[in-house]
Amino acid sequence: MKELLSSKRGRSEDWINQSVQRLLDAAKQNPFHQTMYASHLINLKVLITLILQYQEHLTGLEQNIDALAEEIDLIQSIPGIGHKIAATILSEIGEVDRIDNPKKLVAFAGIDPSVFSSGKFTATRNRITKRGSRQLRYALVMAVQCGLIRSRNTRLKEFYERKRTEGKPHKVALVACANKLVHWLHAILKSKKAFRPA
Repeated sequence: MKELLSSKRGRSEDWINQSVQRLLDAAKQNPFHQTMYASHLINLKVLITLILQYQEHLTGLEQNIDALAEEIDLIQSIPGIGHKIAATILSEIGEVDRIDNPKKLVAFAGIDPSVFSSGKFTATRNRITKRGSRQLRYALVMAVQCGLIRSRNTRLKEFYERKRTEGKPHKVALVACANKLVHWLHAILKSKKAFRPA
């Protein structure tokens, strides 16, 4: 039994000894102690194998949770992004490795401009497409607004002010900031390095 438990990777000697002791204690309380049949031993081995498999799956889930927690911490390194917004952004983006370009993430969020043209005419003022994830789009706008409040995110505030100086309306400047935020998110999730405020 100890050999079977020792085959599980990542388990300490103390954990193995404690598990063996628990199994021995349980065996002493076995109601079939006097009338043990071969079928009982087979059932017991099957049950032990199932338990070990469940424990292995739980270990995998714990590792996934730890990885997600690390990514949430990275996202929260951007001033203005709290735990709920970070969790929403991460849940909507999913695996960032499948997105090789931040522009694709911008399009997924639906904050890319829609270009209207007909014949020789091309509109000079275009609205965002609003395709893709509405939840992600909302979370990004909230993150921008929180970052601009009391100038928490100085880099974002400077970018916003520059857009306003260029004559962009407030909403257009907000969308531009959300676009910039997506590029930052893509970079930090890819590099696994926290955001640098300055």
